[in-house]
Amino acid sequence: MRTFTFERAESLPHAVRLGERTGQGQVNAAAQFLAGGTTLIDLMKLDVLTPTRVIDLDRLRAGNDSIEVAAAGLRLGAFATMSSAAVHRGVLEAYPVIAQSLQLAASAQLRNMATLGGNVLQKTRCTYYRDASWGACNKRTPGSGCAALQGVNRNHAILGVDDTCISQYPGDFAVALVALDAQVELSGPEGPRRIPFVSLHTPLNRQPHIETTLRPGEIITAFSVPPGAWTRRSLYLKVRDRASYEFALSSAAVALDLDGGRVRNVRIGLGGMAYRPWRAAEAEQALTGQPLTERHAEAAAAAALESAKTHGYNDYKPELARRTLVRALLQAKSITFSGENA
Repeated sequence: MRTFTFERAESLPHAVRLGERTGQGQVNAAAQFLAGGTTLIDLMKLDVLTPTRVIDLDRLRAGNDSIEVAAAGLRLGAFATMSSAAVHRGVLEAYPVIAQSLQLAASAQLRNMATLGGNVLQKTRCTYYRDASWGACNKRTPGSGCAALQGVNRNHAILGVDDTCISQYPGDFAVALVALDAQVELSGPEGPRRIPFVSLHTPLNRQPHIETTLRPGEIITAFSVPPGAWTRRSLYLKVRDRASYEFALSSAAVALDLDGGRVRNVRIGLGGMAYRPWRAAEAEQALTGQPLTERHAEAAAAAALESAKTHGYNDYKPELARRTLVRALLQAKSITFSGENA
């Protein structure tokens, strides 16, 4: 790990002032915010991230870590830990897809440390990005190329990619948020603002080193999820190489509103497949108004993967994603509530 200056923010306004020149949203920023640190510290040890300044946000937890479930929806403080949101009774009952996405992520120790805000900003697990001895990585060194294109790319993305980067977004929680039309609350030098979660992570745009739309000095303070008839009938299905402490090969966040067996409304996010948290709008359109049968679920899954682009070792991924989504949809359909038949 290289030498760096450590600064502790005493308040949110102080943190914003300290971070105005962070180059926020860029992988190679000279200054980095530290919350739980479960990603940042690892990458600093690997010499992948080499900030000259680290700004500790730990004292911002108080007042920014609350979890509220109300008629107006769900509000998650960005400094709440993953573990606290995963076991919150209101989240479990009204937004199970969110609770499950957190329960299935990382390890118990990491969930106790990692914040929700930090979790959505975690870096890719691409081997070529995380091993600084590989020179060709446009995300780490813009313009150097992408070693994964011709390398071992079994876990790499097949949606939202081009020839500058095929790295996979590794998170679970973000997949649930993008499916549920969440909003992100931010605080920065220009004051507070709110943006759709789907616009937090940038499309590739041939600039993989720029990952988010965060402005310099901006800090995520909360996530809000609107209420809907689909939030209770929701689930997160994760397929991985082993049963725990492993990233998704394929995952699906599904939320359904059914009228009998017909789909009145559906929300779908895909994980393990894309360059950024992925909303499967084509699948939603294919299902809306249709009876939720296996045949219609398969048609929706095919629509979701129509634009997939594989690179050899990950040729299996489109079929795995289709099967994962079909299984998730049929499992969500089978959910029953007290006094109700699915």
